[in-house]
Amino acid sequence: MTSTDAVTEGQGAAALLDRTRGVVDPRLRSTVESLPGAIRRVAMYHFGWEQADGTPATGQAGKAIRPALVLAAVRALGGDPALAVGAAAAVELAHNFTLLHDDIVDEDATRRNRPTAWTVFGMPDALVTGDAMLALALRLLAEDGHPASGAASARLATCVIELCAGQQADCAFEGRGPHEVSLDECLAMATAKTGALLGCACALGALYAGAGEAEVAAMDAFGREAGLAFQLIDDLIGIWGDPERTGKPAGADLAAHKKSLPVVAALGSGTAAGAELAELYARPALDAEDIRRAADAVERAGGRDWAQVQAADRMSRAVHQLSRAVPDLAAAGDLLALAEFVTRRTR
Repeated sequence: MTSTDAVTEGQGAAALLDRTRGVVDPRLRSTVESLPGAIRRVAMYHFGWEQADGTPATGQAGKAIRPALVLAAVRALGGDPALAVGAAAAVELAHNFTLLHDDIVDEDATRRNRPTAWTVFGMPDALVTGDAMLALALRLLAEDGHPASGAASARLATCVIELCAGQQADCAFEGRGPHEVSLDECLAMATAKTGALLGCACALGALYAGAGEAEVAAMDAFGREAGLAFQLIDDLIGIWGDPERTGKPAGADLAAHKKSLPVVAALGSGTAAGAELAELYARPALDAEDIRRAADAVERAGGRDWAQVQAADRMSRAVHQLSRAVPDLAAAGDLLALAEFVTRRTR
């Protein structure tokens, strides 16, 4: 693919995400506005619709990648996306439940270039708002009335359990030594924590299109592989991302001693740079210079290159899975554009 092709494809995906927000955000917002007062205020702030004092804000509710996958999957399988808007909003609510909780667990102070909800409203209010968002997601599906809504609700609930297991593993890794987490464990954690929800989004789209069991499974596998590619790129951004674009401090994952995929690959490289990284990760805290050295060590140990190659490989696997559900890939152009977008993004 030429650089011009990549730009064109990226613009196409960005336009698709904009259209998705235009369709899904009204449903998402009206659902969030049904929450009781204090919880609603936290949720409206988190989504960027209000300031902390309740006055209107102009922020976006997020990139809308997961709801876009739901609607694109419906289209690829010949269904009517208009019938799946509630399902798309439900997936986005479940995603934001994880974001609110992750910010607390990771003690992240910023998201989308402003203070995280827990730093503004306190941990208890942010925590229960996340819980309420998950309940809203399941209620949306339960009340949807579509023939697939029951299966979709069960699938989303199962996915959230897998997400929680992935989050628990991620946290547990932080308490283990630099060489005590294997790459296979890390890949399994990333698949659960990130791949599961992207797979679920695609599977819900297939269910709402009336697809058969084999097609639903293939769509889920497509999303999981694309999700792992997404996580690999996200881990690279967590080390080398521009704070002005990410809304988070440079090297935030390194400062938190995260056992991210490129870090674990570097630690297991058997190189001098890997040993240097292990020494840095054994320290209780890293200052700015330590973080710079750690990022350099990950790169010299091959972690950055490994993650980039792996992301491309996972995308190839994703396309193979997609072809099982949609043999004529021309019908799945939106899904492919979204998958390419998330693996070429810089924030």
